[in-house]
Amino acid sequence: MAIQRLIKFTLVFTLAVILMGAYTRLSDAGLGCPDWPGCYGHLAVPSASHDLANIETRFPDAQIEPEKAWLEMIHRYIAGTLGLMVLAILILCLKQPQAPKKLPVFIAALILFQAALGMWTVTMKLMPIVVMAHLIGGFSLFALLLLLYLRLKPLRIPGGDTYARKLIPLALASFGVLVIQIILGGWTSSNYAALACTTLPICEGNWVDNLRFADAFSPFQGDHPSFEFGVLDYATRMTIHVSHRIWAVVTAITLILLALKLRFAQSHIMRNSGYLLLFLVIAQVGLGISNVVMNLPLGIAVSHNGGAALLLLTLVFINYALWRKA
Repeated sequence: MAIQRLIKFTLVFTLAVILMGAYTRLSDAGLGCPDWPGCYGHLAVPSASHDLANIETRFPDAQIEPEKAWLEMIHRYIAGTLGLMVLAILILCLKQPQAPKKLPVFIAALILFQAALGMWTVTMKLMPIVVMAHLIGGFSLFALLLLLYLRLKPLRIPGGDTYARKLIPLALASFGVLVIQIILGGWTSSNYAALACTTLPICEGNWVDNLRFADAFSPFQGDHPSFEFGVLDYATRMTIHVSHRIWAVVTAITLILLALKLRFAQSHIMRNSGYLLLFLVIAQVGLGISNVVMNLPLGIAVSHNGGAALLLLTLVFINYALWRKA
């Protein structure tokens, strides 16, 4: 079916947008273009001498960095393309009598809100709560597209799986634990706290006495000309980082427990899902440790974002299979 093929391609494209967004953010290119949706008033990064002269007048405080500006614009181009693909999915679903209607409408509304968050990310100068919301929106879009695909292509488990059905509470808990960890990861990244601790297993120094949870998780951090590179002090960033790291242990244990239990499922679909989940958790833990040990290398940091997205998709599939078809 054409709509199923389109959704599969859109899922891959959504992952590319998530990875490109992470690459742009981690390259400190989020303000490569200080305006929106264009770049210094242009649809592409300006390079002509007369355009640059005009920019100095219109944006007197801006310093043009073409590499960062192009990263930001490429991210906007592919995000815009993704929006068109979601619109096409919506139209096809509305035309097809048996296709879901509410879910594609919600997905279309979500991507419009994502566009608004993208604009606010720039106009509010990388305010952490907006940056994190933009990240969560991208992950939510990814998960809902998979859910729509599953709704259009019914999953069949011959004879059901009574053993796997008993794992519903654990699967739901795993999903909730992972969502919290993704939010903590987004908050860590948007507050530039990824390198607040550079030792393992927790943090250097007398970190327990310096925890500041109220400041660390306050959604509003005052008025600042820009939030680029963060505005919080070390102790507050350290609190964010430690919270993310400790909850990562909780997340890993919960997800590994689910994966190990799925090994005994009667259905090979559920067993394979468990093996995939186990592989992704181990890989994600390794990437997280590598970020600390290797001082946040760009490729590993971006892969860590991608790993979180794939874990989310895997748990969406497992929960869907257990609730709807087991």
